Amino acid sequence: MGKRKEESVSKSGGHKRLRQEDADKYDDEPDEAEHSHLASGSNSCSQLTSGEVGIIESIQLKNFMCHSMLGPFQFGSNVNFVVGNNGSGKSAVLTALIVGLGGKATTTNRGSSLKVFVKDGESSADVSITLRNQGRDAFKPDVYGDSIVVSQRINADGSRSYKLKSKSGTSISCKKEELVAILDHFNIQVDNPVSVLTQEMSKHFLQSKNEGDKYKFFMKATQLEQMKDDYSYIMKTKENTSLQIEQGVERLRELKQLYMEKKERYRTIGFVNEMRNYLEELKNKMAWAVVSEAEKEIKPIQERISLEEGCTDKYVQKLSEWQVKVNEAEEKYKTIQDQLKKIHEEAQLLQPQCVSLKSDLQAKRRAYNEAEVLYNRFRIELRRLEKDDIQLRKRIEELKNSAEQVSDPEKLERQRKITQLKEQLKVFSDQETVIGQQLQQFQQAIYKYKEEHSRLKREELEVKQVLDAKQRQLKELHGSKTNQLKRFGQHMPALLEAVEEAFRQGRFKEKPVGPLGAYLHLKDAELTLAVEACLKSLLQAFCCDNHNDERTLQALMSRYCSPGIRPQIIVNRFRNEVYNVRCRAVYHPEFPSVLTALEIDNAVVTNCLIDMRGIETVLLIKSSCVARKVMQSNKPPKNCREAFTAEGDQVFERRYYSSENTRPRFLSKDVDVEISLLENEVENKKAQLLTSQQHLHSIENEIRQNEDYFNQHRQHQKELQIKLRRINVEIMDLENVEEHQSVDISTLVDETQENKNKMETVKGDMQKQKVIMEELKNNLQAAEHKLEEIKDKIHQVEEVAGPVKDELNQVDSEMEKCKCHWQHYEEKQKQHLASINTQKELLASKEKKLKEKIAQAMQIYPERIEVDRTVKSLDTEMNRLREKINSEADRHGNRDEIIKEFCEAKDKYEDAEGKVKNLKKFIKLLDKIMTQRYKTYQQFRR
Repeated sequence: MGKRKEESVSKSGGHKRLRQEDADKYDDEPDEAEHSHLASGSNSCSQLTSGEVGIIESIQLKNFMCHSMLGPFQFGSNVNFVVGNNGSGKSAVLTALIVGLGGKATTTNRGSSLKVFVKDGESSADVSITLRNQGRDAFKPDVYGDSIVVSQRINADGSRSYKLKSKSGTSISCKKEELVAILDHFNIQVDNPVSVLTQEMSKHFLQSKNEGDKYKFFMKATQLEQMKDDYSYIMKTKENTSLQIEQGVERLRELKQLYMEKKERYRTIGFVNEMRNYLEELKNKMAWAVVSEAEKEIKPIQERISLEEGCTDKYVQKLSEWQVKVNEAEEKYKTIQDQLKKIHEEAQLLQPQCVSLKSDLQAKRRAYNEAEVLYNRFRIELRRLEKDDIQLRKRIEELKNSAEQVSDPEKLERQRKITQLKEQLKVFSDQETVIGQQLQQFQQAIYKYKEEHSRLKREELEVKQVLDAKQRQLKELHGSKTNQLKRFGQHMPALLEAVEEAFRQGRFKEKPVGPLGAYLHLKDAELTLAVEACLKSLLQAFCCDNHNDERTLQALMSRYCSPGIRPQIIVNRFRNEVYNVRCRAVYHPEFPSVLTALEIDNAVVTNCLIDMRGIETVLLIKSSCVARKVMQSNKPPKNCREAFTAEGDQVFERRYYSSENTRPRFLSKDVDVEISLLENEVENKKAQLLTSQQHLHSIENEIRQNEDYFNQHRQHQKELQIKLRRINVEIMDLENVEEHQSVDISTLVDETQENKNKMETVKGDMQKQKVIMEELKNNLQAAEHKLEEIKDKIHQVEEVAGPVKDELNQVDSEMEKCKCHWQHYEEKQKQHLASINTQKELLASKEKKLKEKIAQAMQIYPERIEVDRTVKSLDTEMNRLREKINSEADRHGNRDEIIKEFCEAKDKYEDAEGKVKNLKKFIKLLDKIMTQRYKTYQQFRR
């Protein structure tokens, strides 16, 4: 692994990278000998004895892998064998050499991240490696001394830091670039399998049958790959050298100009007077050149003003067009609103009629039902009287036939029994009537309790659902104390870990951002509920850069999210800069917008919320009264679409919606208070559920008890009915017995006549009742018809109102859009007019200055001079002439000094010219050498 400085190694290894100090040497002392040296390969490398530089002298490990302290190990200058039992640290030493000298974790085949090398339970691991730095090829021996100590600390989060120390322990550098320079200088390649061959690499090399893998191994092993990198570095250095040549050429021009100036001074010592005359002429030109430049400055301003004034009509036209559209939209909105108002008024007028007709219909239906019941009673009574009439006629006939055959004692006994049975019949009949009433009462009570039972069951189900939701939310809040992401769902941490893993595997082009609520922080905690009411489900949403990433994220969500609660996915091209919304954002001196009330950690999240919710146009106003005043009493602030209150209520210009939520769920900071409040609510819901269940239990007991009573009384009623039927049969049998008795037939005849009279009366009453019933039935049908007509009218009004409402909302949107366009062009017109005024003010100022400059030029030289040179060039030449005149005036007293300056300028110019020529020759030779070497490199690769 160390660099063995032998001739064979030097020849096959090629050159080290051309360091900056070597490039500087070529810049300073380019000659043909050095060019020949570069072309001749590496034969000029210093021949050192084996083991003087780059040898690993020792290594020490602390908290590395499973070792608390390992080493220090002292290595010899030649071959070293590391032996030991399994787990003693052999592989740890080799891994530490790779990692300690800047190798990646993947190179060791022991892990994908450096954090796996930190011993469990420790916060960091330390690796210290000592490299020999002796001999003529030592690396900065005056700085590091005879050895270089490379110390590296690996933190538990996977980061690492370097310290490069001298032999005495002095810290020299903490940069990885310095370590790379040392490794390049010593030709130490930790990723070259010839230098460091790990177990996995050796297995892969022996087992691999892929020619490409072996060719890559060959490229690394023969340092052809390093040679390719060196050639790339040389070409880059060549580009830097070419850039330095260009800078040298520029510097050469300056030296040449200086040289020509000195030469001119040398030649023109005797022409001072001519130069002074020429200076006066230049002053006159300068005066009018200033005037010409001022006029040139004025001309584009005038053109811009003319152009801007020409565009003014366009803005006025646009404003007029959008004003007309706004007026039309407002008129249309007002018309539709009036139409909708008339429809509502018509519906409100029909509603009392509908209620009145319903009441009238119910009253007429009751009257009809009562009349029908009375009619049925009359009909039943008539049938009973007809039966009695038939029975009386039969009885009279029977009595007439058997009057002579009946004896008095038997007759009296039958009458006594009949009387006794009738008394029993009356008692049982009264009992049956009472039991019937009780059965009806029990049935009504059972129906009432069952209705109450159904209502309580529904309430119990609702309370259970609310309780389950509260308990889930409480569980999420408890989990969020250790992991804030659990506030957005128990599945969220696992989902984000899966997204991170998929991103590392390259399944995402851009890592999805979400949940969006995790990136939001409120400046004012009192507005938390308002922000949640505004953003709603967007707080749990994710944002993807493209549709392929969206499909991948949907596949992950299907594994981790329950059906029905999958977060929303928004596809929006990622940008690292937040949109510029100053022209369309709402500004209010007292109340913030949602955008300004939030501190958002990610520009993608900000842009997504601007696109999806327009948070720059939504105001947050704590008081609902103030919100109504701002949004509805007066015209809403510019660019403001809606507002939200601290209670979560939503306020539009013409509408107001109350919030269903009472507390924030995702963005509140005080989790303990939320947990306490939620626990109280859960306890209250549990107590409510317990009370409801107890009430349900008592009602179920009442239902069972009443059903038992009902069944007992029903059984008793059946028994009484059986008794009544038996007694009726006995009475009929006694009455139908043929006996010889004396009967007062005239009494029965009177009863028959009386029964006939009753029948006639009942028939008359029944006929009257039928007429009344028919009249009530007609009234009922008429009332039902009227009610149906009113319902049809109300239904028609509602059907008409639906499209009108939709049209009203559409017109409202159009009106808002037109207002936005009108405000946009109004703002543009203001900016345009302000720009014209600014240009006019600038023009007036320039014209004033021009008049002053013309007056000054007239004083200097009355006649106008047309000058085709710039003021700057004239000023430069005048300054140069003044300097020449002054120098010539001074030179008359010291001629030798002027000659000396001329000679120095000449020498510098010729020296710089020679260096530039040599560097150009070197670049040309380097191109030729690199071409030859590239051909040789291609031959090696074959």
